[in-house]
Amino acid sequence: MQDTLNALVAKAQIELAALKARPDFESAKARLVGPNGELTALMKQMGAVPKEQRPAMGKLINETKGRLQEMLDAALRSIEAGELQAQLGPSVDATLPSPDIGPGTYHPLTLVREEMCRILRKVGFVVADGPEVETEYYCFDALNTPADHPARDAQDTFYFPETVRFGNVSKKTPDEKYLLRTHTSSVQIRTMLKGPPPIRIVSPGRTYRRDTTDATHSANFHQLECLYVDRNVTVRDLKALLDYIFASLLGKETKTRFRPHYFSYTEPSFEVDLSAKHLPKVKKEWIEIGGCGMVDPAVFAGVGYDPEVWTGYAFGMGLERLAMLLYGIDDIRYFYQNDLRFLKQFG
Repeated sequence: MQDTLNALVAKAQIELAALKARPDFESAKARLVGPNGELTALMKQMGAVPKEQRPAMGKLINETKGRLQEMLDAALRSIEAGELQAQLGPSVDATLPSPDIGPGTYHPLTLVREEMCRILRKVGFVVADGPEVETEYYCFDALNTPADHPARDAQDTFYFPETVRFGNVSKKTPDEKYLLRTHTSSVQIRTMLKGPPPIRIVSPGRTYRRDTTDATHSANFHQLECLYVDRNVTVRDLKALLDYIFASLLGKETKTRFRPHYFSYTEPSFEVDLSAKHLPKVKKEWIEIGGCGMVDPAVFAGVGYDPEVWTGYAFGMGLERLAMLLYGIDDIRYFYQNDLRFLKQFG
């Protein structure tokens, strides 16, 4: 029996060393230690072994079984390493130039953001930036949003734990919370607090809300907002600027219209629609694109501007929404999947 077990081990060593594929490994494993395998057949012969020899024979079989298992494990590791190497391909010398000679390109959201900023720079706007981590004062209180407003609920806003501290984002009051900004309107407040009018800024940036992700919604998205403060600014100025922006971005045939709405930081407030029938994959005559209005006097008073002297307008819109209209994209999730097949279309 000992000679038979040694022969089985020697045979298995040669056979397993030659395996290259997983199906061959599984077949060899079944022949050696499977229910109908050679080792199993030898174990079934224990009943015919004299009683006094069974302990020694059992020890030999267990040792053989252990050696076979070690060889099986080694063979499987070798096969797995070969499979991984096949997926990785040949080794790469990192010091060599990249074999990819294709030109790089900007992300479609970056293209739309830069084009919008270019359009607005031509009429005197400058780009302003602010932190993505904000406090309740800059994101809500200074924008005339009351404490019981639904937008401030935990269901809509990402709040940080009360113990969190950010050394580069100061609080206005000790009790207010830190949060991820829900809009870039907070940049308007920070800009107005830095100095007196006139002010003409555009603030593009990333924002966050507790939205369920689907084809048209995302918890992480990008906004672009504008603020213009000066003497004798009117709704007519606001409408003229929006007409200019969308005609420049989407074509001269694009028209805009206002619908009365409510925003806590503008009065009067409007939803902005644009004529969209000429745009890719848009089958509506009009489509909503953003919100706007004249800055509420309470907002001016809060930042130290005299509302009897200064007037202004503000408007905002989603960059993803603009990019989807401009390029005929029908699912917002494409922007975040990092799929080169999608991104290379905008080179």
